[in-house]
Amino acid sequence: MKTLSYLSLFFTLLSCQSNSKSEVANAIDVSFSSALNMESKDGRLLLMLSSDDSKEPRFQINDGLSTQLIYGMNVEGMTPGKKITFTNETFGYPYASLAEVPPGEYNVQALLHVYETFNLSSGHSVKLPMDQGEGQKWNKSPGNLYSKPFKISVTEKGINNVAIVMDQIIPPIEEPQDTEWIKHIKVKSKKLSKFWGRDIYLGAHVLLPKGFKEHTEAKYPLMVFHGHFPSNFGGFRTTPPDPNLKPEYSERFGIDAYNILEQQEAYDFYKRWNEPDFPRMLIVEIQHPTPYYDDSYAVNSASQGPYGDAITYELIPEIERQFRGIGEGWSRFLYGGSTGGWEALAVQVKYPEEYNGCFAACPDPIDFRAYCLTNIYKDKNAYYYDSDHKKLEVPAHRNYLGDIQTTLRSANHLELVLGDKSRSGQQWDIWEATYSPQGSDGYPVRIWDKMTGDIDHEVAEYWKENYDLKHILERDWGKLGENLKGKIHIYCGDMDNYYLNNAVYLMEEFLENTTNPYYEGEVQYGDRAEHCWNGDPKLPNAVTRLRYNSMYVPKIMKRISESAPKGADLKSWRYQ
Repeated sequence: MKTLSYLSLFFTLLSCQSNSKSEVANAIDVSFSSALNMESKDGRLLLMLSSDDSKEPRFQINDGLSTQLIYGMNVEGMTPGKKITFTNETFGYPYASLAEVPPGEYNVQALLHVYETFNLSSGHSVKLPMDQGEGQKWNKSPGNLYSKPFKISVTEKGINNVAIVMDQIIPPIEEPQDTEWIKHIKVKSKKLSKFWGRDIYLGAHVLLPKGFKEHTEAKYPLMVFHGHFPSNFGGFRTTPPDPNLKPEYSERFGIDAYNILEQQEAYDFYKRWNEPDFPRMLIVEIQHPTPYYDDSYAVNSASQGPYGDAITYELIPEIERQFRGIGEGWSRFLYGGSTGGWEALAVQVKYPEEYNGCFAACPDPIDFRAYCLTNIYKDKNAYYYDSDHKKLEVPAHRNYLGDIQTTLRSANHLELVLGDKSRSGQQWDIWEATYSPQGSDGYPVRIWDKMTGDIDHEVAEYWKENYDLKHILERDWGKLGENLKGKIHIYCGDMDNYYLNNAVYLMEEFLENTTNPYYEGEVQYGDRAEHCWNGDPKLPNAVTRLRYNSMYVPKIMKRISESAPKGADLKSWRYQ
């Protein structure tokens, strides 16, 4: 009985402490300066607090263990001098409320992620952040307003009398200049401009082969590298590593002077590119950011528009026209990792005759029964494992030993702070923006409730029929199989940080057990390899990830020799 009395007293005190904490009044006012000479703005207003002095709070927000604090709200018609107040009711991450912030000293900073209005061809008007050449990074996007950080004290009595004035604006990004080897183009897409109700451009960085100017008769095969927004062509350097470069340690790979290794690999590729026996071809890295993410996922979708058609039927032909590409399906190849791995496979599946092979490394989920660790068709909730009595969160990220860094709920709640209606510019939201039907408000329909994780299985069925690549292949193999023989190559580490290997297992099971026709490709795994293993069992992924532009070339050349049609040009581009 005495024990019960002590427990009763403990919970009473805990309840009182909790109630007093939640009753603490917190108020932080944010405005922007009239000195910026700006009219009213719409967007996502973000408030950040950091106990780490190493850099600005806006560069310290992530879904890992090192994250600092962030709170967000929508604003419409925010004018100079107008104060917007953050209170305990403003949703935040990783503490849901300002009332939960521990006492201490913090750097505080505010940022307005600016939205613009798009009048879509569907008749909807939506407010979204247009990419400004930065690849949809809210903390670096030109035109966004922000304040300089300053110190505040959070006490047991809360946060009061704090006013933040955003008087800084992120400047424009200078576009890369053409060089002897690398050219840059932009193409206005008629298809996308019609969808978005304003001019939309696609871009590309084009690596020219040795002898391009001299061999004007030559026409070239095309390698298309898919992946996140490239600011320039990566991994190509015409000079040795900078001798004055300060070595930097890579925490991800546990390697000293990794930045020097990157420069050395880029220079080594330049030397290989010029070797007499290296095939002469075009390599392109394409730019297709959308108002939802740093790239479109290279397929047509209800909320982002016909990016698949625009890339395949507008951008690629224009690249081939300007730079003497062969311009036929047998001469085009797709490759990439992670996002780019999914895109390479999806584009090959969606446009089977337009490309002659894909090399998909560590692809994003290619079977939604393994949407990372969620089966969107059978699971009721994405954030918690099914149990009557135990609440166990679903992990979202691990290392090769299985140590967990974040959970699915946590990662999605960060996205919800950065932007509602799939507007965070982050990973889970772009999958939604790509795969979901368009809602009555013009935004993507949620696959699950962002706060609770409850899955909408009607939306899941839409995903299945349109973007579940394994389901599409199984459903349509009778008409796709002959066009995809020898074209599918998938590589994944068996300890992928995001559990992407699970979907690859399911895809492999289908491919290997389908014999009419057999797919004649390959699926390979890296033992204990993390994200993003790309198919070389002899070298660590820290190195092979820097060799994307050359590691698949032998497989591509073999594919060309086996599949090029009679009379195809196999000579003009094989000069020394």
